[in-house]
Amino acid sequence: MLKTECLGLSLKEIMEHHDAQICCIGRREDQNRSALRLFLPLSREPGAVEPGISGVVPDSRPEFYDFDFFNQPGQTPELDGQPLKSLTYTVFDTETTGLNPRGGDEIISIGAVRIVNGRLLTSEVFDQLIDPRRPLPYESIKVHGIQPDMLEGQPTIDQVLPMFHGFAEDTVLVAHNAAFDMRMLQMKESQTGVRFINPVLDTLLLSAIVHPAQTHHNLEAIAGRLGIRIRGRHTALGDAVSTGEAFLKLLSLLENVGIKTLKEARLASQKTYYARLKY
Repeated sequence: MLKTECLGLSLKEIMEHHDAQICCIGRREDQNRSALRLFLPLSREPGAVEPGISGVVPDSRPEFYDFDFFNQPGQTPELDGQPLKSLTYTVFDTETTGLNPRGGDEIISIGAVRIVNGRLLTSEVFDQLIDPRRPLPYESIKVHGIQPDMLEGQPTIDQVLPMFHGFAEDTVLVAHNAAFDMRMLQMKESQTGVRFINPVLDTLLLSAIVHPAQTHHNLEAIAGRLGIRIRGRHTALGDAVSTGEAFLKLLSLLENVGIKTLKEARLASQKTYYARLKY
């Protein structure tokens, strides 16, 4: 018997993710039993993708980098047992020169907003452009709209990261596709001496918990399902605010399925399909 309950996915969802088909084979004359036949697509070379598809899950998590935010040093038993709605959060986003942290891409903007007592405090924000000290690729400009001259004279990452660390101190970090943003921060530890040990929650994974049958969990798809209007898409502060609004609505949906504490949210996130993908 195929057991799927430990995965947190139904057989139908697994079939859809693998583009598989299933059919019933009737009872044969020489065998006193029926059977199911499973049709799986041929495997591809490692790293190969279908034409027109970027990444493993189209339009959902096209780029992410392994970052183990499930075992952050700042997680404590005291925090783990706290109700989600009672915690203080820093919801943040980064804009970058590209999507390859290990290949030299740099952070060019950090935006963040505070959530306290279940309220998004738009008066408590962090919004800073950063001089990457490297050319800005045209491909990235097309995404975030930040022009090279906008970064001239801005502080460098070794000046900005300590300020953002202070802003986020003693809070739970929240981001959409958090593994990418956390990896970008981590790559600057040796240069800046700044290390983020905060517990982290990812709205992509939280969305997958409350809407497991949905294929798309990008920010636009989540906002559409939750009735959120996105403003300032692909600006760090704009995306942080939209992510914060989505996060607050997801908290209520998580409570409806019995997930009420930080530890419960983290463990449920860790069991989602997306958390187990290797890119």
